[in-house]
Amino acid sequence: MGEQKPELNSQTLVLLHFHSLIMNLKKDELLKIYYYMKLIRAIDDRASKLYRQGKLYGGVYSGWGNEATAIGSAWALEKEDILAPLQRDVGATLVRGFTPAKIFAQYMGKKTGYTRGKDLNLHMGDLKLGVIAPISMLGETIVVCSGIALSFKLRREKRVVLTYIGDGGTSTGLFHEGMNFAGVHKLPLVVICENNQYAYSTPLSKQTALVDLVDRAKAYGIPGVVVDGNDVLAVYEVTKAAVENARSGKGPTFIESKTMRMRGHAEHDDAFYVPKQLLEEWAKKDPIDRFEKYLRNHKILNKTIQSEIETRIEKEIEEAVQFAENSPWPEPEEALEGVYAD
Repeated sequence: MGEQKPELNSQTLVLLHFHSLIMNLKKDELLKIYYYMKLIRAIDDRASKLYRQGKLYGGVYSGWGNEATAIGSAWALEKEDILAPLQRDVGATLVRGFTPAKIFAQYMGKKTGYTRGKDLNLHMGDLKLGVIAPISMLGETIVVCSGIALSFKLRREKRVVLTYIGDGGTSTGLFHEGMNFAGVHKLPLVVICENNQYAYSTPLSKQTALVDLVDRAKAYGIPGVVVDGNDVLAVYEVTKAAVENARSGKGPTFIESKTMRMRGHAEHDDAFYVPKQLLEEWAKKDPIDRFEKYLRNHKILNKTIQSEIETRIEKEIEEAVQFAENSPWPEPEEALEGVYAD
């Protein structure tokens, strides 16, 4: 396919396994993507340990196995765009400027966290960085983002909204309402379905007769794209094409990222219901291992550079945890500050 750029036509299913847009990515960008993938996995690993030590509050939702989807998609956005992540997309927030220190402070309910100790750990956003906080009722996010996208269209702003939904979330009523509204009004919205194979403990085959969730896009009259969600460059490519499509006024795109949730729904869930053979199969497709192989084959990553990145991440994690542990608790009188508009 060479340098061919994917064209997203209405109700077209595009299956992409080639990397046409990565020619625009420089060596330092590829290494930064690798760094973010390694960083979010390190954050997840430490959060898991801290959770078991009783130092974190609320649930801990790991993005282990979803790093390529979160980071590859976020890398396709421009600074003025809006990102609305879900619980497994903390890696995407790192790309937007979130820091490990404030993330751990958020996990611990400290005053220095993104919600200043007012909300559960992953309900964090920062409007200055263009990040909308996740909503637990997952379909709600699609409706909110459709509204934001409508405001961009009415103001004639060349901005795009990117959000996510789980495979289970595509069966909710609000998901359908939001997607239909975006399709009717050709809104600058990109929705990525992280098909993790399981909605909590319910396998995909038990919640829908569809083999490919991307087929839902046909009902909304919008383009549908399916991508290997463990290939960070493929995710970047299809998301970049969808973002450019939306920015040019051609409307929304629905992307199905086929990936796997390698841990339970949250840290309290040991995922006993997932067949071991399935986990072993997906472990061989680990997104970080695959990207490392790619970078090595293209003479971008070597042992020295990898060691430097890993040392940097280890230092950042230790400093972040120390910052969070030493941070103050919120004061009781601050409970209502920043909750209501003036």
